[in-house]
Amino acid sequence: AYRMKQNDQNKNDKTERIQKVRSMWTLIMEMLTSLKKEREVVDSVLDVLEDCVGQCVLDCTNVVFSVPWLLAHRVESGIHQVCTGNVYEAEKLNFLTVIQLLNEALRTLRDERCQSELKQQFQVIEDKINLHNEVLQDLEAKRLEIEQQHCPSMSGSTSRKQEDWQVNWKSFLGLCPFNLILDQVPVSSVQFV
Repeated sequence: AYRMKQNDQNKNDKTERIQKVRSMWTLIMEMLTSLKKEREVVDSVLDVLEDCVGQCVLDCTNVVFSVPWLLAHRVESGIHQVCTGNVYEAEKLNFLTVIQLLNEALRTLRDERCQSELKQQFQVIEDKINLHNEVLQDLEAKRLEIEQQHCPSMSGSTSRKQEDWQVNWKSFLGLCPFNLILDQVPVSSVQFV
């Protein structure tokens, strides 16, 4: 019985795997079908470019390339070597150096953006701290105000109630209960520990 259950389980596992593979294959075929138009467009562009080979020449003899002062200063005073050559070599533009300069310019922009974002985040945090401090000060002022209004009246009402109790005891017993207890217990019987 155990082997039959195990064989059934193995058959179910194989069936599930086959179904998964079939569904993945169906997805792949749908993807290829949907990309057919894009492939045709790329193929046509490649055909046009193959026809143009040899007709286009990239000549940079008349290009004027100027490096901003800030970028030049950063490159010259940088810790790590950024550029491997001059912008112009043999009166032609050195594309490798230009690309390296553009990458450094992008790094500079990224760094400045990150710094400004950090400053904004610090400003938001500082504003929240100031707001919470103001709320805390308001709460402390309200606490003091409540204490000043209610605490004296509570201590006054407590002492008044105590006096009322003593008056009631005196009128009923003739003296305070504490004095009554002291009067009944002789001093000789009181033991001090």
